[in-house]
Amino acid sequence: MTTTLENRQFRLAARPVGMSQASDWQQTVETVRELAEGEILVQALYLSLDPAMRGWMNDAKSYIRPVAIGEVMRAGGVGVVVASRSAKFAVGEHVSGALGVQQYWIGQAEDKAAAFYKIDPTLAPLPTWLNTLGMPGMTAYFGLTEVGQPRAGETVVVSGAAGAVGQTVGQLAKLLGCRAVGIAGGAAKCDFVVKELGFDACIDYKQASVRDGLKEHCPQGVDVYFDNVGGDILDTVLTRINRKARIVICGAISQYNNTSQVQGPANYLSLLVNRARMEGMVVFDYADRYPVAMAALGKWLQEGKIKSREDVVRGLENFPQALSMLFEGKNFGKLVLQLS
Repeated sequence: MTTTLENRQFRLAARPVGMSQASDWQQTVETVRELAEGEILVQALYLSLDPAMRGWMNDAKSYIRPVAIGEVMRAGGVGVVVASRSAKFAVGEHVSGALGVQQYWIGQAEDKAAAFYKIDPTLAPLPTWLNTLGMPGMTAYFGLTEVGQPRAGETVVVSGAAGAVGQTVGQLAKLLGCRAVGIAGGAAKCDFVVKELGFDACIDYKQASVRDGLKEHCPQGVDVYFDNVGGDILDTVLTRINRKARIVICGAISQYNNTSQVQGPANYLSLLVNRARMEGMVVFDYADRYPVAMAALGKWLQEGKIKSREDVVRGLENFPQALSMLFEGKNFGKLVLQLS
């Protein structure tokens, strides 16, 4: 029986203008219904909070449909199966998929939008399955290797270096024999990137000129730039790229809450002069190859060759404030919301 369970949820109440506000959310409580044949009930344990969520709240054409007004906010997560009428998942198994910002998910085990798959919590802590072994890790792996195509001896620069994607990009660059230079905000984050993750250098954009930092730490120029922030930092890096450089456009967190037109790159002619390439990447394009990346990243984690850092906020009720942390630079590592 599941009808004694109550499901707390966050639904999108309004399209945000600029930063999301408390008024953009509606908290609801529903009684969990009984399962139909082929369905499962998943209790969410951890939810992934990602900059992309801000884009999903806009009513605009993108690589994925926007979250509808009144709909449970989209979010990836990991949870445990607490009831099952499907042969695919058994009670007690841990899964990862699109759980939404709620305590429970119920539906067909084969639901393509949820895209659940089993995970093994004995191989890595559950939050790591939302970081290095989850979407950020997949983004870093395919974005760097497939789009950036770094070669040993080249210089790879990554913005948002202490964040979920950036931390893995830099570590992968080092494993591939490259020089890795990060850009992050604050001395603590830069120290972590260099001393814990093994980057060659990190530029603190809050305390120093990014332009001067690139001159100092990339004396041979930039061969691959993995961009997570857009805006002025992207423009600055474009002035330092080498011939045939590759710029990976993964995100533009500096632009997501703009109330005016998004700032595009003013220095784009550097691509022409240097015969360089700028290409966007969406991780879902590589979904059929996730197991390849998971196997490689999992092996490196077990061998201690890469590290995974998560910033865990506890309590579903803290979702709105936790999401805002992403755009205020307050998270240190992959931001995760712990539900229970």
